[in-house]
Amino acid sequence: MDQKTKEPQYQVCFDLKNKSGFARFGLMSNQVWHDDPKRLVFLLSRYKFVAKMLSGKKNVLEIGCADGFGSRLVVQEVGKLTMVDFDPAFIQDARDNMDPQWKYDCILLDPTETAIPGQYDAAYSLDVIEHIPKEREHIFLQNIVRSLTENGVLIIGTPSLESQKYASLPSQEGHVNCKSHKELKELLSAYFHTVFLFSMNDEVVHTGFYPMAHYLLAVCCGKKERTESLK
Repeated sequence: MDQKTKEPQYQVCFDLKNKSGFARFGLMSNQVWHDDPKRLVFLLSRYKFVAKMLSGKKNVLEIGCADGFGSRLVVQEVGKLTMVDFDPAFIQDARDNMDPQWKYDCILLDPTETAIPGQYDAAYSLDVIEHIPKEREHIFLQNIVRSLTENGVLIIGTPSLESQKYASLPSQEGHVNCKSHKELKELLSAYFHTVFLFSMNDEVVHTGFYPMAHYLLAVCCGKKERTESLK
């Protein structure tokens, strides 16, 4: 028996299910939805911020894509998205979950070890830099900056140092390099002439008091040259 909705405009829901089945979460987004559903709202709001900031960019790079669940929001706004991650399990999961309507490229690559192939007019990295040991953060940023065109833009998102006393134990184990707003801006200012810093609490981005921000978002533009000597 064919299933029908009472209001005909919603019949498209059954049509899509019958044609394509149900979409599924990725490895990480599934765990978030299972353990703490509200965190999925925070995740998607960060990706929406990136998508709107980079809307219209032709060739965009994501560094540290994990399962790629939120990346579709960026695909919706840009010409092409290339995603890299150092974990083969997440790269394979992102490839497996890619919808033909929302295509992206996935590359297995560790930007603290290897240069990033290609040139991009924008790049972003959410919830990654805090996992990178401080002694390797400049290699990470140098490889990203080298992949940007002359007028390329970079967005970095990371939990604030002040937020870590509220973080879960698994998060604290992985967060080896959280920064205050001053530290983050100083680091990124070594690579860019202009760094716009935003506060974020839950899903709200604002320009409020940085020490009370749970999350920091930095929009960087005007890249500097000859950063290779930085250590």
